[in-house]
Amino acid sequence: MADPRSWRSETARLGNADPSDPTGWFEPLWASASGGDVTMPWEHDDPHPALASWTCAPGTGSAVVVGCGLGADAEHLARLGYATTAFDISPTAVAAARARHAGSPVAYAVGDLLDLPRAWVGAFDLVVEIYTVQAVNRSVRDGLTAGVRSLVAPGGTLLAIQAVADEVDDDGPPWPLTRSEIEAFGRDGLSAVSVEELGAPRLWRAEFRRG
Repeated sequence: MADPRSWRSETARLGNADPSDPTGWFEPLWASASGGDVTMPWEHDDPHPALASWTCAPGTGSAVVVGCGLGADAEHLARLGYATTAFDISPTAVAAARARHAGSPVAYAVGDLLDLPRAWVGAFDLVVEIYTVQAVNRSVRDGLTAGVRSLVAPGGTLLAIQAVADEVDDDGPPWPLTRSEIEAFGRDGLSAVSVEELGAPRLWRAEFRRG
């Protein structure tokens, strides 16, 4: 078997392949990775460090992880005590997460931020979004960010972790977020609790709350 293609090069190729379908490239990428044709750098069982350091105590209520991939962040929240839902637009990713975490209490599902199930809107006490919005072309950024916001229940919290951009750059994927773009999560009744920049690599970690 030939060496698998680079994840970065394949992401760049697929992510710019069809501007009319800016989210359509996720399933081909996951399918290629599942088949061993593309390297899989997200092959890990630990939660994102910026999430792990923020969630340092047991939690209660409902949580949802946007763009869950193989489920490491969702499993972390479930271990803390949250009733956790996790979704991804790629059916292959969701199937892989379910297989990897057989018997998990996490409810894994296929879902699209631009077309969310009505039952999810305003349903979650904690919404975690890591790297999903930045992975999609800016042409639909407003819609994706609005989709994330819509998941937050009254009194609920949104945690967004994204790469930092000092200025708008259309050379992606990914398309990291400027300060104004990360602050845009704080609309539609959500207010910023904190927007901090973490270093090496430079990341936004922003917390918002719905009043």
